[in-house]
Amino acid sequence: MPAASPLRSPLNIESLLCERVRSIDASGIRRVFDLGSRMRDPINLSIGQPDFPVPEALKAAAVRAIQSDRNGYSVTQGVPELRAAIWQRLESTIGWVPSTELDLLVTSGTSGALLLAAMALLGPGDEIVFPDPWFVLYPQLARICGARGVPCDTYPDFRMTAARVAPLLTPRTKIVLSCSPSNPCGTVLSQQDCDELAALCAQRGVLLISDEIYDGFTFAEAQDHGGCPTPTRSSRDVLLVRGFGKNYGCTGWRLGYAAGPTALIQQMAKLQQYTFVCAPTPLQLAAVESFGVDLTETVQRYQRRRDMVMEAFRSVTNVTAPQGAFYAFVEVPPGLGVSAAEFVERAIAKRVLIIPGGVFSSRDTHFRLSFATPEAKLVEGLEILVGLMKPA
Repeated sequence: MPAASPLRSPLNIESLLCERVRSIDASGIRRVFDLGSRMRDPINLSIGQPDFPVPEALKAAAVRAIQSDRNGYSVTQGVPELRAAIWQRLESTIGWVPSTELDLLVTSGTSGALLLAAMALLGPGDEIVFPDPWFVLYPQLARICGARGVPCDTYPDFRMTAARVAPLLTPRTKIVLSCSPSNPCGTVLSQQDCDELAALCAQRGVLLISDEIYDGFTFAEAQDHGGCPTPTRSSRDVLLVRGFGKNYGCTGWRLGYAAGPTALIQQMAKLQQYTFVCAPTPLQLAAVESFGVDLTETVQRYQRRRDMVMEAFRSVTNVTAPQGAFYAFVEVPPGLGVSAAEFVERAIAKRVLIIPGGVFSSRDTHFRLSFATPEAKLVEGLEILVGLMKPA
């Protein structure tokens, strides 16, 4: 008998795809990251991946948990040891304690927390307000949920203030989403900014979500109460989202948490049961050790890199000084007569990988530079970028 020929499927997957995925573009950050993996000796100033190793205490704890056979599912809300450690940190920094009004959920990264919150709150026709420039996930949250994303223009200082948000609120607004310290700009809201934004949302019956994934990377001049300014100091009607990946160099562990109104946390937990199930159990146990790690020296090193960036661009273009995280949002000099996307292409031709501002914004006038890279590479990349900005 002749060999059977391979079956050919008549199925047209493209025709089956739903509007949800059709409306979402692949991340522009990932495109540059993939390009860098194919380049020879790139100067990669594009990805927000900390360039320091995971602290030894966390690595040792992860190994102990694995070898102790703590490798099965945890309860959806998170392992008791990590929940207790988080509550202890929240009580000591913002005065929050577990109660009938407040609860927390350990999540698969901060992106997992944001997605669960959006799924719990947003439906077709609902609105979510977020800053422009934005983290790339924010507009997609609206699209995934069939809602409408409403960007808040924060140029030129990149501060999402109550005065800028107020005119955007409508009866359809469910969420105001802030990010401080900011990705992609590195700006940090003052405590007054945070308090005013929380008060506005409370007055209008809107949930404020405070994305504080970079809370540990707040530079000295922007700190308040010894840490990152946060609306949770003046309001409990806030969903606080924080995580471990950026602060401790373990982004691949996918660990975050959300704390806030119990009624919302319970619904997010219900959704997590049927989606993520739980965050990785042995890594949750390892994260307990994170609260004993002193980040001071690391943050000071990044602050010095920030200063290097500001000094390099001082004479050629405008940069709002980052006060946290590890990004600068750099304006392409208008006199060059090119868009940010075109400038990025010129930089890539010189082996420097940066992200065009249009990935994060309705404008294409800036680019994002990450200084989470060794100093020698940063200096080399800054010299090339500054050279490209100077008139021929």
